[in-house]
Amino acid sequence: MRALRILLVLAVVLGGIFVVVDRVALYVVESQAEDRVRFTGVETGSAEVSIKGFPFLTQLAGSRLDRVDVTVKDVTVKDVKADAAGRSLRISEIRARLHQVALGDGYTSATASRATGTAVVSYADLTAAAEDGVTVAYGGDGKVKVTGTIRVPLLDKQLSRSVLSTVTLAGDDTVKVHADEVPGEGIPGLEGLVRKKTDFERKIDGLPEGLELEKIAVTPDGLEISVSGSDIALGR
Repeated sequence: MRALRILLVLAVVLGGIFVVVDRVALYVVESQAEDRVRFTGVETGSAEVSIKGFPFLTQLAGSRLDRVDVTVKDVTVKDVKADAAGRSLRISEIRARLHQVALGDGYTSATASRATGTAVVSYADLTAAAEDGVTVAYGGDGKVKVTGTIRVPLLDKQLSRSVLSTVTLAGDDTVKVHADEVPGEGIPGLEGLVRKKTDFERKIDGLPEGLELEKIAVTPDGLEISVSGSDIALGR
């Protein structure tokens, strides 16, 4: 009986040691991964990595991780110049959930069999992609507020107008901003002049290879675009 108690105590102690070692190894790998993780086709700034599942060491030994959550900021395209007008939309942050991540030799690369997540476009970046003199902000109730100044030749003066606009996806990689209504105020051609400033379409710049846009939501913090894909490659 005493021998059985000793074995139980040893099992508990060893189990505790294994858990501690497993968690320490997880912390070390996550910290190193944050300095190395890169999506193919884009450059990124800071990164946060969270590896899910327990035990971690058995996943590492099998070179396959069940799920890895990655958040990267300041996303830019590698080796691609902006369009002539510099009006593409920059992604400020990507929050991705990577499933069934196969690790490459030396753990310097990896491939996720499936990925889902959210790409965020800030209002500052949306404003930067709009026409000169136009600002974009949250308008409430899933709309954006677009404000711009136009010159009305008929009146020979400038007018500043704000409109509430709907944001949608147009095609595979383009965001469309369209004013719901533009009051004409009885001035001929005013609506057309306002729409030339406030309505626009911009291509998303910086979407990692393999990820596709699915749907878009307007939030107080910016545009949140759902993305998904398969066979997503990561590397240094």
